[in-house]
Amino acid sequence: MQSRQITLDDVRGAHKMLAGVARVTPMEGSRHLSELVGAPVRLKCENLQRTGSFKLRGAYVRIAGLSPVERAAGVVAASAGNHAQGVALAASLLGVRSTVFMPVAAPLPKVAATRDYGAEVRLYGANVDEALQAAQRYSDATGAVFIHPFDHWDVITGQATVGLEILDQCPEVRTILVGVGGGGLLAGIAAAVKPLRPDVQVIGVQAAGAAAYPPSLAAGRPMSLEHVATMADGIMVGRPGDIPFEVINTLADGIRTVSEDSLSRALLLSLERLKLVVEPAGASPVAALLEQPHSFQGPVVAVLSGGNIDPQLMQRVLRHGLAAAGRYLSLRVRLTDRPGSLADLLGVLTRVDANVLDVAHVRIDPRLGLTEVEVDLHLETKGPEHCDLVASELRDAGYVVSH
Repeated sequence: MQSRQITLDDVRGAHKMLAGVARVTPMEGSRHLSELVGAPVRLKCENLQRTGSFKLRGAYVRIAGLSPVERAAGVVAASAGNHAQGVALAASLLGVRSTVFMPVAAPLPKVAATRDYGAEVRLYGANVDEALQAAQRYSDATGAVFIHPFDHWDVITGQATVGLEILDQCPEVRTILVGVGGGGLLAGIAAAVKPLRPDVQVIGVQAAGAAAYPPSLAAGRPMSLEHVATMADGIMVGRPGDIPFEVINTLADGIRTVSEDSLSRALLLSLERLKLVVEPAGASPVAALLEQPHSFQGPVVAVLSGGNIDPQLMQRVLRHGLAAAGRYLSLRVRLTDRPGSLADLLGVLTRVDANVLDVAHVRIDPRLGLTEVEVDLHLETKGPEHCDLVASELRDAGYVVSH
């Protein structure tokens, strides 16, 4: 573990360096979340940053700090999305050649964006870990400087500029919620905020399926998870970075974990109520507010760390979020197998304003009588109360209903 501290002078210097490079992203209020939490909630919109996430900040500070000899050798990175784009743009702005290794299955929009920002993209491996190994081999063979996504002091210092902006935009803040993968953003924000406002709670949020920090903090050292699985690919990291862990262990105020259902609901709420496109990792602080709304002292600032979401993933996540929010209902209804029986059933659904997404007949089942049929229904509803109303109306109309 490297022994060093990030000073406020370091962070202020990084913020000055980033002027004209990274945007000072807006902070938006949310009446809906404020009412839920019982205190003001504001959103630090790093999803509106150039390249769609905070990663540009750390990448630029890291590459800008290279010597002329190192710059001449170029830089290399590995990422499935946000870090790739941040490194590509930062290197282009600084006139440095960049190579980025991305998994073969990386979403095409992210691959195209990384190329458009100026990087040479090499597709390699089934996941980020395999791409990372390829990038490190490339660095060893060519001398290109490896730009780590979170485990370097300069990267963390760049991310720390988010913390300075939060204090400037919301000086009355009492709690800051930050999504956590390797820990670079949380470490940076804590390093910037705590010396100026030790009373502010700086809390990390991890997906329950990729929560490496709680066991690591309990053990007093970074621990690796045997398995990680979450829709929030931006924070799907199986081991904390050594340097972020050192800072977080000293300065941060704990880690919360959130479920996949909460991540889905947070992404859906971001679209419907906040009018913001946020990736699942970026929505993790909102998920924490949804799960435990009364456990944070306000005003609360939730950092929306990124908005780069593949359209196909968004479609799946939105379906999951709608289901988690009670907006879908699946039922099996028993009918008499005669002409017009399905039309009668659909008439009941029309009266209760339930939208039919899918209908399937089940005729071969030993439980069914000779003249009976069951219908599998997938419905779009207006929420849990509407689901209860639909089921109740069907039973009142004499149908046998099962879930």
